[in-house]
Formats: sequence, C-alpha cells, structure tokens
Amino acid sequence: MMMMMMKKKIQRDDESMIRLQILLEDLVFSRHLHLLPLLSTACACWLLLFAALSFLSPPISNHHLALKATFHDGVGIHMNVEKQNVFRIPKRGGSSGPELWTSHQSKFFYGCSNASKNFITASMSTRPDRYLLITTSGGLNQQRTGIIDAVVAAYILNATLVVPKLDRESFWNDSSNFSDIFDVDWFITYLSKDVKIIKQLPEKAGKVITTHVPRNCDPKCYQTRILPIFDRKRVVHLTKFDYRLSNWLDMDLQKLRCRVNYHGLRFTHPILAMGRKLVERMRTKGKHFLGLHLRFEADMLAFSGCYYGGGEKEMKELSEMRKRWITLHKKDPDRERRQGKCPLSPEEVGLMLRALGYGDEVHIYVASGEIYGGEAAMAPLRALFPNLHTKESIGSKQELAEFSAYSSRMAAVDFIVCDQSDVFVTNNNGNMAKILGGRRRYFGQKPTIRPNAKKLNRLLVKRNKMRWEEFASQVRTFQIGFMGEIESGSGSGSGSGSGSGVFHENPLSCICTNSTENGSTRRRDDDDDDELVLLEDLSKYDDDDDD
Repeated sequence: MMMMMMKKKIQRDDESMIRLQILLEDLVFSRHLHLLPLLSTACACWLLLFAALSFLSPPISNHHLALKATFHDGVGIHMNVEKQNVFRIPKRGGSSGPELWTSHQSKFFYGCSNASKNFITASMSTRPDRYLLITTSGGLNQQRTGIIDAVVAAYILNATLVVPKLDRESFWNDSSNFSDIFDVDWFITYLSKDVKIIKQLPEKAGKVITTHVPRNCDPKCYQTRILPIFDRKRVVHLTKFDYRLSNWLDMDLQKLRCRVNYHGLRFTHPILAMGRKLVERMRTKGKHFLGLHLRFEADMLAFSGCYYGGGEKEMKELSEMRKRWITLHKKDPDRERRQGKCPLSPEEVGLMLRALGYGDEVHIYVASGEIYGGEAAMAPLRALFPNLHTKESIGSKQELAEFSAYSSRMAAVDFIVCDQSDVFVTNNNGNMAKILGGRRRYFGQKPTIRPNAKKLNRLLVKRNKMRWEEFASQVRTFQIGFMGEIESGSGSGSGSGSGSGVFHENPLSCICTNSTENGSTRRRDDDDDDELVLLEDLSKYDDDDDD
C-alpha cells in the first residue's frame, strides 16, 4: 500500500515538471518569435559557404603542406599538394657511362705556357738596386693568387723578388711560412730565367717603404705608383697582396702567370706524400671518385650574408661573426640568393649531382672545414651519397699529425686529392674552385662542375612543385657551360672577364689547340729548349711535374 502511494506521488511530480517545462518553452518561443527569419537566413548562408569550400578544397587525403619524407631504400620523397606530384629522388643516377667521368674536349686542348722569343729574361731585365717584398692575404688559395701575381709584378718592375710572406694574422691564424707549404728551392730555380728570386732581403738593401696597390692594377698602374718609389728607395713592400694584378695582360705576362701557377709552385715533399696516399686510398674504393670542395663553414656563410633556414639561432650566430669584417656591409639574404651568390647547401649539392647522373654508389672525397650545422646539415647529402670520405676518415691521426694544427697545410692536402679526382665539384665559386678549375683545364680538361647558382636557386625553390624527371632535365640544361669546358670569347692575351680570379679559372692564353688526337705528350711552344709538357696522370707527382 505504501509503495502504491509513493509511485503515484512520483508520477504527479513528473507531470508537474513536464507542464512547467512546456510553459517555459512557450514563453521563450513567443518572446523570440520575431528572430526566426534572421536565424533562418544565417543558417542558409553557412550552408552555402560550407558547400563552396567543399567544392574548392583538395581531397582530405592531401596535406596542405609539402611534406618531406625520410629516405627509404635510397629514395627521397617530397609530397606536392597542388599538382598531386611526388618528387621521388632515384637511388641510381640514371647514367653510368664514361661521359660522367671524362671531357670530350680533352683531345683537343693542352696547356702551353712557354715564353715567346720576344720575352726578355731575368738576366737582362732585373735591376740590381730594386727589391720587392710581398705579404699575401687570406687562405691558402687566395695566397696562391698573390704569389703568382707577385712574380709578374716583380717582372713588370724589373725588381728582384724576395720569397713572399704568407698571411699569418687573418681568420685562418696559420703560422706557416712559404717553405712549410711550397718547395722554395724549386720555386726559385724553376723561375730563374723569368724573375730573380731570393730567400731573404740583403742587409745592405736599406730602408723598406711599405705601401699597397689597388686591386686589378695593370702594368701602367704599377709603373705609375711604384717606380717613383724605386727612384728614391731600393726596397718596396706591398701588403695584403691578393688580386692586385689585372686580368688583362699581354700574352707573355699571362704565360708567366701560368708558369708560376702550374709549374713553379709545388708543394713540399711531406704534403705531396700525404696527398698521394689519400689519392691511392680513394682509388682502391672504386674505378672513379669525385672530389667535392664543400665551403659550408660558419665563416663562409657569415661572409656571404645568406640565410639557410636555421631561424633566430643562425641569424644571431652569423651576424655576430660578420662583425669580424669591419668593411663588410649588411646584405639582403634573398637578394644574394637571387643573384646566385649563396653557396649551395650539402643537400642542394647532392640533388644537383643526382640530377647530373651520379648514383648512390659513387665515392666522394669531401674537402671542407667544420660544416655549419654539423652532421644534421650533412645528413641529406649522406642519404643521397652514403660513400662520403674525408682526409680524417681515410688517413690516420698519426699520418695527419704534422699537418692538423695548420689550416693551410691541411688545405694543401685537400687540394692534391681534389686535383687528382676524376670529377671535381664545388658548391661555390671561391678561390680553390677557381684555381683548381684553371689547373684542370690546363692539365687535360678534366671535368670540373661549378653550380650555375643563379638559375639553380630558382629551380631548387620550386622543386616540390614538379616531378623529379622535370627537375633533373632542367638541372642538366642549366649546367651547360658550367662543367669545366673551355670558355671562348676573350682576346688571346686577355683573361675571360673583369672579376677577380677569372684568369686563374679560365687561362685561355695558356691553352693551345691540339692538331692530333692521339698521344699523351704535347710540345710546348718554346722553340729555344723544346721542353715537353707531359699531360699524363699527374698522380705520380714526379720531380719534373708540379704539384
């Protein structure tokens, strides 16, 4: 009985609650009845907008961002959403033929640097009361250009050249002397017919006048600026001597440059021996090997003013480093990249090489300092080309001990290995790239790849919007003329442009046409001594060859 009464009570309470809820809803509805048309219109607009977005948007399976996947089985995948492309980087290069490792021009050109019959020798031209001192500037290859031009400047001034002093105070902080890197006795002896060179300034020479000349100074410039000093004093010292001689000289002066560069400058025997060992070890790893000069150190990136996506940390670090160069103006990174002035990153070098046909089986000798970003920066290149080697990885600490504390000596070892590589590649067009580019032209037209950075930059930026085949085809097109070919268009006695180092990269005055296609020996153009230039494998580094 009690249970029956409780159930009826609960039922009455529920009915009361329901009636109260209905009453409240009626009140709210009547109060907001006038808002119904507005609510209906708003809902209709939202439905139309949703329909439009659904029609225009890509399928849900596509991501709005370009996703860069990791490498699986040697294949890199970049997803592209706009064209629904997949940027697949092939594991193989697509070509393994000899065209990757040889130049078709090697049969037709050879180096020729002997003086003409009109060249006045040192014994006839050198004044006994004139001594020229030179202090070079920069790293090893920048200093090399200074040494080369110092010999020519001494010839122009009819002066005795004192063996040049190397830069010991700049960023590289290397205490090496000339004789620590180059064979000084060979240097003096080989060039004795051209310029008189001595190891030290005689005590009786008198007071030294220190001055400088502007960059790209031609013979008339030297005669105007320096000869009046020699009329008063016997010794002139030129400081910061790099690229202080014009690219545009007469034929005999250009050939003198080549005799100094390709024959007079030879590395010391310890450096040559170390270089030979590393070349031999690279040869055991495969039929061919590629030498890569990778300038991607912090100082290089700071000097370039370029940006590589490292965020605030990168910008702060490189900005602080740029303060070391007082005269260096602030640069616009985007503008520098558009103009092709930014060195390619390790990943970009790898993409270029794969597009040119080099597969993941290729062995690469990497010549570089400490890469900015460390192994993380190298990882994309290593994924494309696992067989990366350095002097530290194929040479023991004991073998490298006598060189490791000296940046210029270590650079000299790298120079030898890159010079002897079947193909030489650089990520920028710095001093080593220019010097080695010219040298490889002079000694047999060996393939030398310099990136066409201006055009490659535009292509690399949009690579995720195209398929690999299109990307690779455009890379090959853009690289025509940047593979170490002889560049024509300059006068016989000139360089190939007004930029610094251009003659050293493309020494047209010292490249002769070969009338025959067989044989490895070519006669030099000096009828007085009939000396022969041997254009055979320079890895022997015999005493009669240069470094």
